[in-house]
Amino acid sequence: MPVARPESSDSRTRIIAHVDLDCFYVQVEQRKQPELRGLPTAVVQYNEWKGGALIAVSYEARKLGVSRHMRGDDAKEVCPQIHLVQVPVARGKADLNIYRNAGSEVVSILARKGRCERASIDEVYLDLTDSAEAMLRETPPESLESINEEARKSHILGLKSEDANDAQENASKWLRRSDANHQDKLLACGALIVAELRMEVLKEAQFTCSAGVAHNKMLAKLVSGMNKPAQQTVVPSSSVKRFLESLPIKKMKQLGGKLGTSLQTDLGVNTVGDLLRFSEEKLQERFGINTGTWLWNIARGINGEEVQGRLLPKSHGAGKSFPGPRALKTIASVQHWLNQLCDELNERICFDLDQNKRIAHTLTVYASAYKSCDSESYKKFPSKSCPLRYGTAKIQEDAFNLFQAGLREYIGSPGVKTLGHHHNGWGITSLSVSASKIVAIPSGTGSITKYFHEQYASPSSKETQDTFVKKDHAIITASESYSELEPTDQLQPDNNVPCVGIPWKEQDSSCSSTVQTKDGSGKGASPPLPSGSGCCSPVNQTASASRGTILKFLKSYNLSCPTPNQQNVEMVKGSQPPSCSSLEENQALLPRRNLAEIRSNDGSYNLDQNAQRAWNYKIDEIDHSIVDELPSEIQDEIRVWLQARQQPGMVKRPSIIKRGSIAHYFSPARNT
Repeated sequence: MPVARPESSDSRTRIIAHVDLDCFYVQVEQRKQPELRGLPTAVVQYNEWKGGALIAVSYEARKLGVSRHMRGDDAKEVCPQIHLVQVPVARGKADLNIYRNAGSEVVSILARKGRCERASIDEVYLDLTDSAEAMLRETPPESLESINEEARKSHILGLKSEDANDAQENASKWLRRSDANHQDKLLACGALIVAELRMEVLKEAQFTCSAGVAHNKMLAKLVSGMNKPAQQTVVPSSSVKRFLESLPIKKMKQLGGKLGTSLQTDLGVNTVGDLLRFSEEKLQERFGINTGTWLWNIARGINGEEVQGRLLPKSHGAGKSFPGPRALKTIASVQHWLNQLCDELNERICFDLDQNKRIAHTLTVYASAYKSCDSESYKKFPSKSCPLRYGTAKIQEDAFNLFQAGLREYIGSPGVKTLGHHHNGWGITSLSVSASKIVAIPSGTGSITKYFHEQYASPSSKETQDTFVKKDHAIITASESYSELEPTDQLQPDNNVPCVGIPWKEQDSSCSSTVQTKDGSGKGASPPLPSGSGCCSPVNQTASASRGTILKFLKSYNLSCPTPNQQNVEMVKGSQPPSCSSLEENQALLPRRNLAEIRSNDGSYNLDQNAQRAWNYKIDEIDHSIVDELPSEIQDEIRVWLQARQQPGMVKRPSIIKRGSIAHYFSPARNT
């Protein structure tokens, strides 16, 4: 549903650009094979039917009648000389990493001049307001003796010209007008900056791109593709009304579906200008307050959406389609492809972790399906989510369990048997997995507990699956998603998610710790630490006042044992019920606390007790070699604490993860 964002006081003077790479997939392949430049070329998706689907077509091929809606064999019939390049394949599906990496090259160049928001694999928004204002102060366009050719080729909406040479001359005069108002002067500076950035992209990355320059994101996006390839379009405020008057309503973002159809059929609105006939109250009455206000705003070119400073994707995903006779009809085939997708997903989130120090928190499984009986053909396959555990085997296990939970709900019979190889009247036409809620790992010792990633028990049993998993209504693409939210947005705890870890035995009340106040005095005793056997071992608490002790975070535990009803959970074959008496799988519940800690000058931490979160990890799964890579001032403290919790007879797990990577902070996956 569209969101009406009010304009800020300075929104009319913001300079926003939308940069769109031209035939990006083709350009990436042409950079690999320069001999293809200037020749009719198309990139085809990995597919065995009719030569595969075209996902990018060069402008040379378009002139010869090839369109992106064709398949490879159709394109050859229309244009026999066309060069078809297949997308790289990995794990039996398309591998888009080469294109993602090339897109990242371009983003790093564009981000030099302003706030940058990566909208997709080949689209970027830029907020160039600060750079434009600096240029206007230091070297205003009217003071320039000449401007570069790329800037002279700019298309200025509302500026009429007889031919190409005349258009360039008129554009040059418009950009250097001394009598222009402040808005247009800033816009001219923005156009010069974008032209310079586009030349840098061509020089350094060998890619051409087109752009739109306007006072808001909506207008910049609308015009960026008007004069492709390798050109840019500028939208002065004076030309907005005339431009929108004739713009088809379906061309507007978020009006290409049901809402746009409703406007056409119910109100007779065919262009954006037609919306001007209706008052804001009338639109609110018909479509609701939020959507009505949004429609009223876009009809006038108003858009208060800001460019988010985001260079990295909000989520990672991997998916594959199985159309027609290729639909998956057995659990075994679904599990095979889930394993492939999870392998790719794990590779990408581990790369993100290693390169960008970010952790994904939520795993979601999506599917499209059909039933043999079409009585409920309208019913969608429910998406299911659970906390994400790092490691290929763990992700595969959880994804398969999530799928089975979704299948039971889709079929409509909780007791239906989903295991086995038999076809039960359903088929899967698409399958995807995503990792979302990605947050950056805060630096410093104050956030060391975050390295012990939440290791919730996998949703292995039927009851646990149906309780633990939850629907996720976000729409995630099969490759990756770029959301409106910041990648470092802090997560809010989900209090509805049950803790399925193994609790500690009742603690010895003789152990307690004292939190130091700012002046160094004790301020009450915190709840005691849980003990593996008897009282906790003494810990050196003579740490320098210049830093806080890591053990201050370990002060609040849920030590209750599960009730009989909780223990009598239906378990999948091979799983074991939890036991309070067994310490073979100790799991400590770290303090419920806010993700953000505010560290004071004396090293103590002020925690927001109103926003709490449960952290779980298993003592026996901690690789003790990680202590060597922690900050030196807390290594001894952590070793003592871990040793106090180690149970007699507990087998130390060997480290199987490569050292030198932050990924080895996470416990090794169990062999399955």
